[in-house]
Amino acid sequence: MTAVKSGDKVSIHYKGSLTDGTVFDSSEGRDPLEFTVGSGQIIPGLDKELPGMVAGDKKVVNIPAEEAYGPHDPQGIMEVPRGEIPAEIPLEVGIQLEMRNPQGQAMPVTVTIVTDEQVTLDANHFLAGKELVFDFELISIG
Repeated sequence: MTAVKSGDKVSIHYKGSLTDGTVFDSSEGRDPLEFTVGSGQIIPGLDKELPGMVAGDKKVVNIPAEEAYGPHDPQGIMEVPRGEIPAEIPLEVGIQLEMRNPQGQAMPVTVTIVTDEQVTLDANHFLAGKELVFDFELISIG
């Protein structure tokens, strides 16, 4: 059997969860996830687990935040005066909005606090700072 190496196109079925068991993503009921190993298309901690596997192999791995979506960055938290957000935008904790950075690039943010005076937005990925658990099976190589 051929073992996975960097540069191979592979497909996997997976379930991603937090250490408390909360599932945040899964390929169940969908096509397997396809990507090229070592290309940066998936989080580094999962990518490094694939070389040496053969089709049909299964693994469960814990991935520290540093090898997933990175640590939670306090500089990603912004407090914006409520009046600077258009009134037609509904604001409630947990809702995701899109802002533009000074270069005009889209930047997703999550509303974390809403008061009459200000809105707190978090630009960190929702999984930043969290250890992840991936239960996955290598479906195919090539």
